[in-house]
Amino acid sequence: MNDLADETMTSSTKSQRLDFNTPALQRKRRMRALKDHLARWYVSIGGLAVLGAITLIFFYLTSVVLPIFGGASLEARDAQQPAWLAQQGKPLLIAIEEQNQVAMRLDQTGQVQFFELKTGKALNRASLPLPAGVAVTSVVEDQPGSRRVALGLSNGQALVLQHNYRVTYPDNVKTIVGGIDYPFGEAPIALDPQGRALDHVGLSLNDSTLMLAASTGSELHVLSLSREENLFTGEVTLDEQRLSLPQIADPIRALVVDPRQQWLYVFNGRATADVFDLRSNSLNGRYNLAHDGETEISTATSLLGGISLMVGDSKGGIAQWFMVRDQEGKAALTRIREFQLGDSPVTQILAEERRKGFLALDAKGTLGIFHSTAHRTLLTQQVAEGAAVAALSPRATRVLVESNGQLQRFVIDNPHPEVSWSALWGKVWYESYDEPKYVWQSTSANTDFEPKLSLAPLTFGTLKAAFYAMLLAAPLAICAAIYTAYFMAPAMRRKVKPVIELMEALPTVILGFFAGLFLAPYVEGHLPGIFSLLLLTPVGILLAAWLWSRLPESIRLRVPDGWEAALLIPVILAVAALSLGMSGHLENWFFGGDMRLWLSNDLGIPFDQRNALVVGLAMGFAVIPNIFSIAEDAVFSVPKSLTFGSLALGATPWQTLTRVVILTASPGIFSALMIGLGRAVGETMIVLMATGNTPIMDMNIFEGLRTLAANTAVEMPESEVGSSHYRVLFLAALVLLAFTFVMNTLAELIRTRLRKKYASL
Repeated sequence: MNDLADETMTSSTKSQRLDFNTPALQRKRRMRALKDHLARWYVSIGGLAVLGAITLIFFYLTSVVLPIFGGASLEARDAQQPAWLAQQGKPLLIAIEEQNQVAMRLDQTGQVQFFELKTGKALNRASLPLPAGVAVTSVVEDQPGSRRVALGLSNGQALVLQHNYRVTYPDNVKTIVGGIDYPFGEAPIALDPQGRALDHVGLSLNDSTLMLAASTGSELHVLSLSREENLFTGEVTLDEQRLSLPQIADPIRALVVDPRQQWLYVFNGRATADVFDLRSNSLNGRYNLAHDGETEISTATSLLGGISLMVGDSKGGIAQWFMVRDQEGKAALTRIREFQLGDSPVTQILAEERRKGFLALDAKGTLGIFHSTAHRTLLTQQVAEGAAVAALSPRATRVLVESNGQLQRFVIDNPHPEVSWSALWGKVWYESYDEPKYVWQSTSANTDFEPKLSLAPLTFGTLKAAFYAMLLAAPLAICAAIYTAYFMAPAMRRKVKPVIELMEALPTVILGFFAGLFLAPYVEGHLPGIFSLLLLTPVGILLAAWLWSRLPESIRLRVPDGWEAALLIPVILAVAALSLGMSGHLENWFFGGDMRLWLSNDLGIPFDQRNALVVGLAMGFAVIPNIFSIAEDAVFSVPKSLTFGSLALGATPWQTLTRVVILTASPGIFSALMIGLGRAVGETMIVLMATGNTPIMDMNIFEGLRTLAANTAVEMPESEVGSSHYRVLFLAALVLLAFTFVMNTLAELIRTRLRKKYASL
């Protein structure tokens, strides 16, 4: 009987046993393994793709940025020795027209020869209307690009001419014909009443007023001619006015007339410069240009715009000078920066017509390519054997050198001379500035503009905006995260957390629009109320908490545990209403009715309507959800066993929070702060619409700013592809990427260290 019962139970047990190797279950396991395998590969490939995309972005940005740090190149073409050149006199001036097809040569006999730049073939020829027996003794060019030339003659007269180029299409073939015009007539203008040869001349045409300066020995002659044309008869009349200036005793080496006809610079052989004020006919001062008594001035010319003077000396040095006003408003000639070409005297300085660059040629035939603002020596190369005369094309892409009866053409590749490490990150002394400064100003309406491409104010503005945003967002978000995760009732947490995280979905362009059009003027009109709100809100919360603790337990126990935060809503609203409602009264009581004027006039603090305070409020609001969400998850993820164990050992909830929970969650809290900082650094639309976009370096909370991201967004559509401006904007993006990479790397290192340190908890 027992054996039969055992056999019955055994068979029943076998019939109820589950079979895990059925075909259906095997197929299910194989499918699950396939899905796990595919998911693992999908995640791996996706992660590698993200890393690859970031790497490609980095290399792409680098490839766009690297060319701006390259130098210049000079490539020689076949030398030319045309037959007509042997019949010409000594060259005084050579020039190249805009299209790099025709060149012009002027010799000391007054003969002008136009020829093809590429082949040296002679084109048309012109003879200047010089009096019989008179030779050219000196020559000077007006501002770069003007093509105006003044010739000093041996009879004390000067001839003003302009070489122009007319484009025609005979038989549908483009032809450029050079010619000579005389804007002030073909008759030479007398400068020296005694008829002595003019050693040096200076020229400046401002509107219709021509200023001519000349020297005979150490004597100066300055003449102002005003040209007036009768609109009805076409008759042209010249009004001459001779200026009487204090005379100097030293031999004159060079003359330069300011394009605005305010200053006359007279350089002499003792390496000094006398600066005359042409508006008051007085001597501004005498300035020493050399470091020692052995150096002599060999040549001088002005850069594009006429503000800067480039002075070459007998030892191969080149110095940039311009007038700088001191605190009392007096202008003085100031040395700005220096360059070194070689050890031979500098014989010629050629200014570019579109940039603040220049070329220099010395007595040994060494040519140097420089840029003044960037303080760069881009190239030095031997182009001739001994003394030579050179010409630079208007686009600074060709150089023509005449030496020993031979013409040598060079092709210049110099696309980005304006950029250097000092120009990007250091203080630069720009023209018309009183001192070196950090400035970003990439474009201007005038053609002689000096680009200012300092990334320092943009980087400063980026960090400034992030600092004020984090100053508001970090304490609010972290404290809210700690309270929500640790003290708040679960039912209330399920309502509050999604609402705060939903704030992250609000487009930043809407926040920027709101901040720029509503918040900025509101803050300006309610400054006392805004500051009162920031100060009284924590005071009101602490006061409400103290009053709540003093209420009877019968009242306090009616509020469920973890719902106390709801009682703060009316408190905060009341404090806000009180602060903003009292704003006008506070302004009248303490600030004379206008706090903005009080800040500007009494404290000397500049105030802009769209400032860092507005950015801090608006961007802080945008950053709060990021920090709150990650920090709240980190605090909430702390094991409850740690909390209960601490409380069981007698620690108070506050002690448990500060000594157990926060320390354990510190890696996550730190990550939240770093992610919030990265969001603040990379923010574009809010700072674009709420800051005024003023690239200044001032920590003043009432001043505006411009960030790297906003600057790139504003100026990238207007930049020329491949230009220096375009590549510097890409450099700004690369700086942002590098900053984010460095910050994330440091954050990960610190987070890992914190995790290891507090893992034992």
